[in-house]
Amino acid sequence: MYAVVETGGKQYRVSEGSAIFVEKLDVAEGDQVVLDKVLLFNNGEETKIGTPFIEGAKVVAKVDKQTKGKKIIVFKYKPKKNYRKKTGHRQPYTKLIIEKIEA
Repeated sequence: MYAVVETGGKQYRVSEGSAIFVEKLDVAEGDQVVLDKVLLFNNGEETKIGTPFIEGAKVVAKVDKQTKGKKIIVFKYKPKKNYRKKTGHRQPYTKLIIEKIEA
């Protein structure tokens, strides 16, 4: 059984017990989150596709931790002008563990 949910402008394929990293959500660690934007649901026998979302379907997840991603380097440079600028960025993420899929 799996579902496709939308959060943070992205779509994720989830199943019970799986862990996903989503864009940062404003919730504390250990809290439950209900993702109600379910685009697709499959229980092994039938598949439901929403237009755009499935009414009454939801995915219950638990917040495992708030973390940051790997650092990326942003380097700006202009030739012959002695202009160099080096900065870094770490994207904040929320790790969710999927507990239950209800359709």
